[in-house]
Amino acid sequence: MKTRIIVNGAAGKMGQIACEVLENHIDFELVARCTRNDNLALAIADTKAQAVIDVTEPAAVFNNTKTILEQQARPIIGTTGLTEEQLNEIKNQCQEKSLGCIIAPNFSIGALLLMQCAKQVARFMAECEIIELHHPAKKDAPSGTAIKTANIISQARQRPSLITRQGDANALGYMDASVPIHSVRLPGILADETVIFGNTGESLTLQHRTLSRDAFKPGILLACQKVMALDHMVYGLENLLFE
Repeated sequence: MKTRIIVNGAAGKMGQIACEVLENHIDFELVARCTRNDNLALAIADTKAQAVIDVTEPAAVFNNTKTILEQQARPIIGTTGLTEEQLNEIKNQCQEKSLGCIIAPNFSIGALLLMQCAKQVARFMAECEIIELHHPAKKDAPSGTAIKTANIISQARQRPSLITRQGDANALGYMDASVPIHSVRLPGILADETVIFGNTGESLTLQHRTLSRDAFKPGILLACQKVMALDHMVYGLENLLFE
């Protein structure tokens, strides 16, 4: 039996990619394409959707996620901008309802592998900085991917960074989880991330470049395949990559 899925934010570029993935796979049925003009709760009830891919905007994503869970569907959230407090609330709601949920700051397999590599490097090289580059239409800065990467690095470190920041703090990057993040927004760029690690007498650079939105298709498919078997929230698709 096919899994019935709604794409919320279907008119956007990511929404169109998600719709294409679902339409071209035998295991899924795209039962509705929702936009900001639609009543999401009503759409879930009318279509009996089992999951909803949300690729809308940061201002709407938290309420959308709550609506999806309230309707007993499983959220696949590709929209960034959720705060730690909001993530905790979603996590608790998933536990109460025994519903799976995937929060995916990035669907790109390459970006997920960069995070896993950064996790390993951070065990031995604590000093690092992140540079993330996106198109100028991106509404949040730093990106959710960069924030997720910073948190992974912070948790993997065997010791805190010993670097003392000097000079104008505005020039030294936004600090998240004790990792400086530098955001760039320019035309001609889709989504790039670079993590630079420094150690005595050496440096190591991890870099990922997204050349087209086709890079997100395998991750969207992975999320759709995994979410129905979950009974809790998973923050970061990298946690499901090697299962």
